[in-house]
Amino acid sequence: MKERTTLQKSLKPHWVWAIALGSSIGWGAFVQPTNWMSTAGPLGAILGFAIGGLLMMLIAISYGFLIRNFPVSGGEFAYAFISLGKTHAFISGWFLTLGYICVAALNATALALMVQFIFPSILENLYMYEVAGWEVYGTEIIIASVALAIFGYLNVRGGVFSGRVQFIFCITMIAGVLLITFLTGMQPNTGLGNISPNFPMDTTAVSAIVSIVAIAPWAFVGFDNVPQTAEEFNFSSKKAFGLIVFAIMSAVLVYSLMITATAMSAPWQRLSAANHIWGTGFAFEELLGNTGLIILVIALTMGIFTGLNGFIVSTSRLLFAMSRAKFIPKAFSKLHDKYETPYISIIFTVGVSMLAPWFGRQALNWVVDMSSIGVAIAYFYTCYTAFSLFKWKKGESFDSKFHIVSPLRKVLAGLGAMASIVFLGLLIVPGSPAYLEVQSRIALAIWIIMGIIFYLVKRKDYKKISSEEMGYLILGEEEISTESKKNEKNL
Repeated sequence: MKERTTLQKSLKPHWVWAIALGSSIGWGAFVQPTNWMSTAGPLGAILGFAIGGLLMMLIAISYGFLIRNFPVSGGEFAYAFISLGKTHAFISGWFLTLGYICVAALNATALALMVQFIFPSILENLYMYEVAGWEVYGTEIIIASVALAIFGYLNVRGGVFSGRVQFIFCITMIAGVLLITFLTGMQPNTGLGNISPNFPMDTTAVSAIVSIVAIAPWAFVGFDNVPQTAEEFNFSSKKAFGLIVFAIMSAVLVYSLMITATAMSAPWQRLSAANHIWGTGFAFEELLGNTGLIILVIALTMGIFTGLNGFIVSTSRLLFAMSRAKFIPKAFSKLHDKYETPYISIIFTVGVSMLAPWFGRQALNWVVDMSSIGVAIAYFYTCYTAFSLFKWKKGESFDSKFHIVSPLRKVLAGLGAMASIVFLGLLIVPGSPAYLEVQSRIALAIWIIMGIIFYLVKRKDYKKISSEEMGYLILGEEEISTESKKNEKNL
């Protein structure tokens, strides 16, 4: 076997926490509160995110165990290989790649949305065309492309540079959220009275809460960036679970504070009905003047930057892992001569993301909504793999050193897998609160067909690689590949 390419161990614990939190928050917490309240009301949205966070922590138990035992790039791609073999590893990697790139692109276009609110005369120049009702401007494309190029460069420079910047951005973002919540609460014409009623009048409390829980895979996607960076930890992988849980708790707090502050700033029903381009920005500018808007813009900018940086990191590491295992061309696993980063994967991620603004934000939203299915699938593979490695009792057969007796964690992993299926069902079952729009379903069908074609073209190449070699390339371990081969034959 050829020597396996590996990444430098350069990431500190607080940088990894910042990657997880910053990727989870992104732009949504600062742009979407009025939309969430319109759907679920203030209390419904907060409870929905709290329940979603708890479900994510349940899933995180499986992530913590697998990161501890398999600290390699690739995350869910590697986990699917462990339990179900090459085909399922490809499926997991295929869906995750699209999901990660889309979220990176969506964060880049969120910069243009912010500029459109603050400086509409600047953005609305160089009108080009309209896609699905969204007017595409050349300035919007330039802003998104420049942001992507900058963060692509930062990532090529190395994990130390991007990790340190990510942590600074995260701390600044949290400080902005705390400050704007405090200033809102101090105003004489604000208060909990503006939060009433807690739920929309045209739906039940349960339906309102479920509609927010259904978007939890999208709202918290980012904590799963931790396994993508596991190979670069300069600390014990045992700490990964604690970092993930802390990141999820921090994300729930940020979402809840932004919803609460927005609802307190003005009667939320009036604010939601106004259909402002940026309802949250309008609310704080009206209440706190330019000071409030500046604080919000800084927090939003940090959220966008952390999302951009985090998903460029995770996408490039996923592509690196898939390339190292020979699922995609070997160029994606090539390391930079000076910085030792997977620079081809980083450039590819940035390049594809730069195409998104040309199609308009509405079209991109359809693809992002569809990609939530890929995240739910990845969660399932992770929990299923952990479930297969946990054993009920000592009498069961142990095929590798990674099997451990832990009935409780086996139950929790099973519950995590069930939660993943529920998330998936909410997106694809007609009549559910989060059922995908027809455009998103069409995008999903196209991506599945493309994946099938790509897999069939590459299938012969995959078969030429033995399970032992594949296990070594993906995991750096040959022992686990025995079980992978057995499980793949049983399908």
